[in-house]
Amino acid sequence: QVQLVESGGGLVQAGGSLRLSCAASGSIFSINAMGWYRQAPGKERELVAVISRGGTTLYADSVKGRFTISRDNAKNTLYLQMNSLKPEDTAMYYCAADRRTLFSVGAFRGGMDYWGKGTLVTVSS
Repeated sequence: QVQLVESGGGLVQAGGSLRLSCAASGSIFSINAMGWYRQAPGKERELVAVISRGGTTLYADSVKGRFTISRDNAKNTLYLQMNSLKPEDTAMYYCAADRRTLFSVGAFRGGMDYWGKGTLVTVSS
């Protein structure tokens, strides 16, 4: 089993920045890809960004150029740097991890093996 704990959410004005972190523990050796998802009130969960163990990244079109996903394998920590935030970025953000070795947006759109409980990001206009 893998445990994931997110931190770093909060309230920020439009145009501002936040950095989310996700600490992983447990059977870390089984993890390959890690990612961030978000779910806004009344909307379906969506994949925001995903990163492979080797550092290859993929992003949703809505966040390209504004968000950066990264991971520190030595610290077992995943990050999401969010810049130029917009009110439409308001959502609960979830950290996730997957054991599969394949790597594509299509593969992860449906979800991953392990999930954190989420951290709330609110962007005011």
